[in-house]
Amino acid sequence: MSLSPTTVAAGADVQPGASPGWRLNGRGRRLLLWGALLSLLGVAQTLLLVMTLQHESARVQEDTDTAAQEAASALRRSLTSALQGLQRLALLPTDSPTRHATARETLRLASGLLRVEWRDNLLSVTDAVDSSLMATTMAPQFFSPGLFARMPRADLEVEAQLACTAARRVAAPMFSRSYFVPLPGGHGSEVIDLCIPVQHAGQDAGYVVGSFGLKQALETSLGDLDPRETRHHAYTIVEGDGARLASAGVQRGAGAYLSERVVDLPGTTLQLRADSARGRPSLIPNLATALVLGLSLALFAVVLLLARDVRRRALAERALAEALAFRKAMEDSLSTGLRARDLEGVVTYANPAFCAMVGFTQEELGAARDAQPYWPPESAQEYQMRQVQRKTGTGGRATAELRAGFETLFMRKNGERFPVMIYEAPLVDGDGKHKGWMSAVLDLSAQRQVEDISRQQQERLQATARLTTVGEMASLLSHELNQPLSAIASYASGSLNLVEQPDEQTPALIKQALQRIAEQAERAGRVIKSVHDFVRRREHQHEVVAASTLIDAVLPLVRLQARKSGTRIEVETLPAPLAGSRAPRVRCDRTMIEQVLLNLSRNGIQAMEEHTPVGQRMLTLRIQQTHEREVAFSLIDAGPGIPQEVATRLFTPFFTTRAEGMGLGLSLCRTVIEQHGGTLDYRPGPGGCGTEFRFTLPSPALLEGSDTAAFRATA
Repeated sequence: MSLSPTTVAAGADVQPGASPGWRLNGRGRRLLLWGALLSLLGVAQTLLLVMTLQHESARVQEDTDTAAQEAASALRRSLTSALQGLQRLALLPTDSPTRHATARETLRLASGLLRVEWRDNLLSVTDAVDSSLMATTMAPQFFSPGLFARMPRADLEVEAQLACTAARRVAAPMFSRSYFVPLPGGHGSEVIDLCIPVQHAGQDAGYVVGSFGLKQALETSLGDLDPRETRHHAYTIVEGDGARLASAGVQRGAGAYLSERVVDLPGTTLQLRADSARGRPSLIPNLATALVLGLSLALFAVVLLLARDVRRRALAERALAEALAFRKAMEDSLSTGLRARDLEGVVTYANPAFCAMVGFTQEELGAARDAQPYWPPESAQEYQMRQVQRKTGTGGRATAELRAGFETLFMRKNGERFPVMIYEAPLVDGDGKHKGWMSAVLDLSAQRQVEDISRQQQERLQATARLTTVGEMASLLSHELNQPLSAIASYASGSLNLVEQPDEQTPALIKQALQRIAEQAERAGRVIKSVHDFVRRREHQHEVVAASTLIDAVLPLVRLQARKSGTRIEVETLPAPLAGSRAPRVRCDRTMIEQVLLNLSRNGIQAMEEHTPVGQRMLTLRIQQTHEREVAFSLIDAGPGIPQEVATRLFTPFFTTRAEGMGLGLSLCRTVIEQHGGTLDYRPGPGGCGTEFRFTLPSPALLEGSDTAAFRATA
């Protein structure tokens, strides 16, 4: 017998020993349980919805009752306050000149009071004062000469007479029943009278009658209440049969929530009704019912998603296992050491890179409690104290500083010390609670070796540069010392000749020769000391000298080299304006500036040796006072100029265009000038021919007082 796919599919869930009927019954029981659960949920949610609607209705009704009670109390207070004002008016004598003024002030202050009358014992009106403005619902800006302008008071005084009769009988103020007073324009107002009996010297002296507009009194009393309550209710003064006498508040209530309160007044009662503008709570717009429906739908959704959540949980657990495996593989492949420590400082995790770095296994690291095995013994106490401070929160590094990293020293298992950089961050659990610290550790051993090699190479380079500088200085010394040594030799030879052939002038000549020898020896010593100080970068001895003195000092050597190449030397000295015969002066290290002048002069002479005809070779040395405190030296040659490709590297150390040069001359010259606070630069010579090297030196103040001001004006 062959089975169809349908038969196989239908019987796939049949357990051994179970019939298809039992399978269907089990499925039916499950459906029955789900149906019962859903039914119970539906009943519970329906009851909850009904209770919510009832609660909302009760809350709105309670608000309406409160609003009615507050409005009734406010109306009673308002009328009582007006009664007190009229009682004060009744105490005034009949012939009091301030009676009318007091009545107008009472009309202004009393809420809803429209008219004040004085009556005699026969209830005849002897005097009256009307409110200047009567506002009605239909005509809020209607001005009237009086409350009874349209219908005489005599036709509408029945209620007032009854109230006055009752007031005289009980000797107390009494309110009348309300009555309607027509007003011009087809409008009218519901009015209530207050009658106060007046006595003077124990004798009846008449009555004071105040007429109140119920609408005005109600509106005024509602103005003292919270606007948030009055704008949600319509307030009405009604009769026993429900007829409306006056209304205020919103234009019309919804009629769903009503509340009535009785306002007890002497002689009469008023019935105040509050009608809420809110209708019956709707199903959806109401926040509470909407919330209940939303929660019900959410509950059904949760029930429907419960089975789906089980399957998703299984998928999430499998994904979590894969993520943990991936993270483990990634941490194991890192070359950066990772370690995790709890609040006690015990290592709870270390990746293979960290274990290989320190030489200890994770079990050995986790077994340590007080001191870690990779701490150097000489620093263990310091590390332990730092760990305690971090735990207690005193003296430890801030979190931002730990994230920025700090350097310390670790020890391998074989005792080797090595520097490490540690980046540390707080380790928190899933609840956000601080559980310890997570650290990334970098071994700096290789970096330190590279830094040591680089430092050694830098020191060797500096030594080479110093030797090169010494060689350049030796070349300069050979030129600078040649003249004083030659002069010393000449004076010494002449002195020997004078000693061998003495005469009367021999002592004086020998003395003069010895002075010259001493001067030249001192000059040679200054040159050697200045170059020595320059190489060692010591503080130079600055002095104030005339600028021309510096030129005169190097001019013999410059002329000596100029004669060899046929170059003419021209010296120009431009004195400072208004300085008279005084020449420009500078503050400098004399020997070093003489070397700068000599170096720049030699460069200019050498630049003209190959490309400039002999007749055109001329070197100009110019001194110019350019500012009150600055003197400029210019050396102008007639050479071919400086090419653009050479100009960009002209002051670079070790750059030269001559085969025998070392490339340090201009670099040293600029260094010397900058040490003096000046500048050294170059530009094409006059007319675009040759080159002009120009440097500045500080000058002491030449002029004082008005001369200084004149120099600044002409500079």
